Amino acid sequence: MSIHLVIIDALNLIRRIHSAQPNPEDIQRTIDTSTRTLNRILNETEPSHIIAVFDHMLETRGWREQKFAQYKQGRKPMPEPLAQGLDRIQQAWWELGIDSLLSEGDEADDLVATLAVKVANQDLQVTIISTDKGYCQLLSPSLRIRDYFQHRWLDAAFIEKEFGVKVSQLADYWGLTGINGTGLSGVPGIGPKAAKELLTQCATLEQIIEDSSIPEKYRKKITGNEQHALLCRELSSLKTDLELGFNLQDIRWQKP
Repeated sequence: MSIHLVIIDALNLIRRIHSAQPNPEDIQRTIDTSTRTLNRILNETEPSHIIAVFDHMLETRGWREQKFAQYKQGRKPMPEPLAQGLDRIQQAWWELGIDSLLSEGDEADDLVATLAVKVANQDLQVTIISTDKGYCQLLSPSLRIRDYFQHRWLDAAFIEKEFGVKVSQLADYWGLTGINGTGLSGVPGIGPKAAKELLTQCATLEQIIEDSSIPEKYRKKITGNEQHALLCRELSSLKTDLELGFNLQDIRWQKP
């Protein structure tokens, strides 16, 4: 049997489903819709192994907040009815044969990244189900990202069209432009077009900082903001070395 691990970015999926419901108080409808959605994902992806990864419900945002206190401070909290219904959602998913994994202290993104890269590095197929473009920095021949709601793959062709840079340059790109909704502002005045131009001329953020030949209009904006740009890049990067505490066999999918 060939290995195909599917990782569900759980809250990414659930919050989008819940926000589309006409009555936010009706958690049962969110449960039913998410269950139908997962059944379609199971049919489309045909996983041999599957796991749903959830963010912890603590106020802290882990190591990123420790390094940058403003990280995601402006983000809206989860609607209370949804927060109260997560246990019921996890139970419904469990009945489909999908176990839930809760991050401890840090964000679920890093847990997803660690598991995905660990398996993909063994030349085994991994599919991450998420609309979060941050996962695109993990892309490899055996690791792919599926935007279920837009019915598209967030692949190298998508990155070229969306960002105009290489997969390996995405964190550098976000170091320059920042990321909306996170508090990471990047370099003021450097937008997507400028970041693409700079990363076409230089391979990395360090090279941009050190290259005296970059246009003066960009040099003026970068000067004085070098350390914040490097911090934004660091916080945009996903950790892939967390302790998992389980192995692939533990998340083998068996149809109920």
